[in-house]
Amino acid sequence: MLRLTPSHPVATLWDSLLPPEAITLPEDWARLDALLADPAMLEPFHQHWDVTARDRGRPTLPMAVYVRLLVVKHRTGWGYETLVREVSDSLHLRRFCLLALHQRAPHEATVRKLTRRLGPGVVDALIRNLIVQARRERRLRPRAMRVDSTVVEADIRFPTDAGLCGDAVRRLAAAARQVRGAIPTAVGRVRDRSRAVGKRLWLLSRALKRRTGEAKQAVRRFTEETARQVRSSLGEARRLVAEAGRRRATRPGVSHRGRTRAVARLEETIQRAEQVVEQIRKRFAGEKISDRLVSLADPDARPIRRGKLSKPNEFGYVVQLAELTAHTRRGARGLILPPKLRAGSAHENTLLPETAHELASLGIRPREAAFDAGFTPKATADALPDGCIPFISANSRPHSPYTRRRLRRYRVGCEGRIAHLKRSYGAGRSRLRGIDGARIWQGWAVLTYNLDTVASLR
Repeated sequence: MLRLTPSHPVATLWDSLLPPEAITLPEDWARLDALLADPAMLEPFHQHWDVTARDRGRPTLPMAVYVRLLVVKHRTGWGYETLVREVSDSLHLRRFCLLALHQRAPHEATVRKLTRRLGPGVVDALIRNLIVQARRERRLRPRAMRVDSTVVEADIRFPTDAGLCGDAVRRLAAAARQVRGAIPTAVGRVRDRSRAVGKRLWLLSRALKRRTGEAKQAVRRFTEETARQVRSSLGEARRLVAEAGRRRATRPGVSHRGRTRAVARLEETIQRAEQVVEQIRKRFAGEKISDRLVSLADPDARPIRRGKLSKPNEFGYVVQLAELTAHTRRGARGLILPPKLRAGSAHENTLLPETAHELASLGIRPREAAFDAGFTPKATADALPDGCIPFISANSRPHSPYTRRRLRRYRVGCEGRIAHLKRSYGAGRSRLRGIDGARIWQGWAVLTYNLDTVASLR
């Protein structure tokens, strides 16, 4: 059953015994509280929830409490466990999150699972509602827009072929144990070869320290040996899947759905392990590797070549951010549209039509739009709405010298805005895996930034 607001009042009799400083929110939290008190902010949850489940089942966590918890999380950078612990221990945060003194804070697993279940669509709708509210109540008039793309790193370690082989043998053995647990009559098994792979990883690290030409040959030999270990596990896993298709009996307490899910998980792990082995073969054969897999835990992440001296290669997703401002003067701060995200290296103009669609859905037509030199003039002009004049750095010569200087300074501010989002709101590295997880994470970071921006407006 969907609950939008708490059923119990936040203020209780015990609050009268506290000093005024304890029950009065600080100025910044009070402004955010006033913004989130608008009932229209919770409308996306009502639209997202299934009509048949709105009035049935166990009551959910109040969505007003959930939104405020996520705002606190992205403002502070806390994890889910730390978030619940700190909110429970702070009088100000309890009052901001609409939790009475006698009320227990929700469990961290509830908040974490609800974030995944709601998905990126709800947080994007919250961002749109906030922009509409700012235009209606704060008289925000978006005159200009600046757009830039950046990399959102996936929550994975630096990938190597041998390291991926180690992950593959462990995951194949774990998925096979789940299948054997669901099907008691299955006799096939997948041996856990992580110890053998770990030994070769240690030898490989020792070989990398050599200063002679033998190091390259040793690395190739140990990498191919780890790939052979994965092939052995793959053969056992395929035989187990074939046997599971013939067996019909399941363990008591395990449903047919649970058995199907376990077999599907093993088949998915087999497919990813085969891709790892094929990548190693192509690498040593000198063939081109397209759509490279860099993590078994986050299979959507892809390598991105940005050309930076400090980080030549990054692994994750490309996100495009568009900021709407009321002017182009120094220190301009505005609202960011729902972020658009793609896996792997995506061209700047690939995501621009989706950004332009957001402008059309909100009914916003900025007069000027600033882009960096990575955007192409024709595709950029075709994607923008009518009446919007694009300025592309180092390509826009028809403008006057004064306009070029003004828009060039204005465009550079987008670099600082991206750095601010990564530093203060955790937008640099997605802690949720998968492309949907990255969209969710970026959406909540942008929503929190927009809330702080609207709260600072008169």
